[in-house]
Formats: sequence, structure tokens, C-alpha cells
Amino acid sequence: MRLRLKHQISIGFIVLLLAASIAASEQQLVKIAILSQVPVVTHAASSLDPVLTDRGIQGARLAIIDNNTTGQFLNQQFDLQVIKIPAEQNPLNAVQALIKQGIQFILLDIPEDKLLELQSSVKASKALLFDVSSRSDQLRQSACNSNLLHLLPSRTMRADALGQYLLSKRWTDWLLVIGPDSKNQLFAAALKRAAKRYRMKIVDERVWKHDYDARRTAQKEVPVFTQGVDYDVLVVVDEDNLFGDYLPYRTWKPRPVVGTHGLFATAWHPAHEQWCALQLNSRFRKQANRDMTEIDYGAWLAVRAIGEAASRTQSTTYADMRAYLASEQFALAGFKGRALSFRPWNGQLRQPVLLVWARAVVSVLPLPGFLHPKNTLDTLGFDKAEVKCSVQ
Repeated sequence: MRLRLKHQISIGFIVLLLAASIAASEQQLVKIAILSQVPVVTHAASSLDPVLTDRGIQGARLAIIDNNTTGQFLNQQFDLQVIKIPAEQNPLNAVQALIKQGIQFILLDIPEDKLLELQSSVKASKALLFDVSSRSDQLRQSACNSNLLHLLPSRTMRADALGQYLLSKRWTDWLLVIGPDSKNQLFAAALKRAAKRYRMKIVDERVWKHDYDARRTAQKEVPVFTQGVDYDVLVVVDEDNLFGDYLPYRTWKPRPVVGTHGLFATAWHPAHEQWCALQLNSRFRKQANRDMTEIDYGAWLAVRAIGEAASRTQSTTYADMRAYLASEQFALAGFKGRALSFRPWNGQLRQPVLLVWARAVVSVLPLPGFLHPKNTLDTLGFDKAEVKCSVQ
């Protein structure tokens, strides 16, 4: 009993010494910024779609709270600066101003074309950029940057997730419907790659060219548009959300709808409850008075990754934290049942992808049976041999 008491006193004394040492040391301050460019609001198919002016920002704020909860024991403080710029402004000027202020960790929620221009302009600077919203395959396959990390799944990762699930259901014959906007061709290309990869057959490819009000004419026009061919599943590509909502339950044949509408792939969803995700959704809802979007989740992941790197390295310098984030030792808890980490060949955060519809999670990808020599999460998206650039 006396030995046990002495042992407990010794441990307590050591803890006090460590606490005193940390208190005596200079506090480490980590400055983080999030740059949000207000997107141009288009006329969506549904009036139920909210127009968010704080997307991503709320996720970053929640993660700052999480980081500072841990940081108080390590004498680390995390501060967040929020910058919002209008759609017509060049985000490069804002990023350069942040770098001049000494901010080395910058979250970006800006359009993909502007992100491509910006990342090459700041390549030589000692600032780590976190892409929290784009799905661009180009930025991950042929235009990589050593100081740009991607938090959300790319279009190819989403397409591979859909392909795996459709293969498991043996829905192998696809009718591919593509929106008229050129941006939709990017996701269509990813879906065609997935179809070839999983030996699916695209029985027909049709472009939605109707410019009428689908809310009034869909009941008559969609059956005509989808007839004349046999298929297992209708795969729709409508990233601008202009017509995809009006395809389910109106097709000529009774077939499921997947792609950007119906059953779709995403990084996060309010209905996700496994692995304590219910807790994260609840905390976010309490803070923001709305559901967490996947862009909020991307920003939350970015700030949490910064906090993890700072706590593990006990450093706040760009070089130390960048090296740790790219290392095999880095592992981030993302409420998805797997440790998340960055692919060293293109800066993409490897992660499970949720397959959902409006009110429920249907599956979490990759599915069992889809194998990889090192990490099964790398069955989604571009593997090392497919990437033409490198962030190493």
C-alpha cells in the first residue's frame, strides 16, 4: 500500500513538473486563415436549396475550438482569420496579403479555375494551402503543387465510389445523361473512366439541352427523353443542379437514378451517424443552426490536420508541419472508421466516400473485395502510377 502511494505521488510530481515546464515555455501561436469567395448564385432546380454565405467558415470555426481544447494542455493557441471576397475579385491578391502578414496556413474555398491560377503563383512561398471545396481532377493529376493539399474527394474518387457500388449491385448497363454546361463534361469523363475500370457498359449518352422550365414540363418530357434504350441505371451529370432533381420517378423505364442526383457520392452528410459522426453533426448544428455541408467538413478537416501536426511535432513552423503532414506517421480521425492521410503523390486526402440519397447513407466506400497492395482507400481516385505530377 505504501509503495503504491509513493508511486502515485511520484507520478503526480512528474505531471506537475511537466505542467510547470509547459506553462513556463512561450506559448506557440498558430495563425490560420480561410479565404472564401462568394459563389455566383445560379437558379437551382429547387427553391429548397439554401444559399449559404458561411459555408466552410463554420466548419473551420468548429475545428478551431477542437484544436484549442487540446492546445491548452500543450501551450498552443490556434487563431482563425476569415476573409470573404466578392466573385469578381482576384483571390491571389488576398492570399499574397495573408502571406505578408505571416500566415502560413490558408484554407481556400474559391472556384476551381481561380485555384489553378493561384496555386502556381504562390508555389515558391512558405505557405501551405488547403483546398476545402474543389473536385478538380486536373489539380490532382497533372497540375499538382507541393504546397496545396486537397481535403474533399475528387470527381474521379466519387465516380469510382459509384462504380464500385453499381458493380456490387450488378447494375452494369448505364444510360448517361449529361448537362449542357462544359463543367459537367469533367465529371462525365470521370464516370466514363470508372465504367471502363469496372467493365460497365454505357449503352447510350444523351445531353440535356432543354431550356424550358422543368418544374412544369418534366412529367411529359422526361419519359420521352429516356425512352428507346434498355439500361439498368440512369447516371446523371448535373453539377449546377438545374434539372437532375426532376429525373427520378419520371423515367420511361422504372430505373434508379445515380450520379449528381438520386444516389450520389459525397465526403459528408447530415444523416451520417456511424463512428461518432452523429456527435460531430450535432455539435455543428448547435453552433451554426444548420446542417454541416461537405465544404464545412473539408474546412474542419483542414484545421484539424493543422492541429494534429502542431501537437505531434510540438512545432508551428511551416517546414516541420508540412513534413509531418506528408509523412506516413500522419493519421487524422475523420469520423469515418478509418485513419485519414494525405497521398504523397498529389496531396489528396485519402478517405472513405459516403454514398447517400437525400435522407440516408446507403453505403460507405470502398467496399470489401476491392483490393490495393498498400491501402484500400487508394482504390478510389488516381493511384501513384496514374499521376503525372508530384508534390514530393
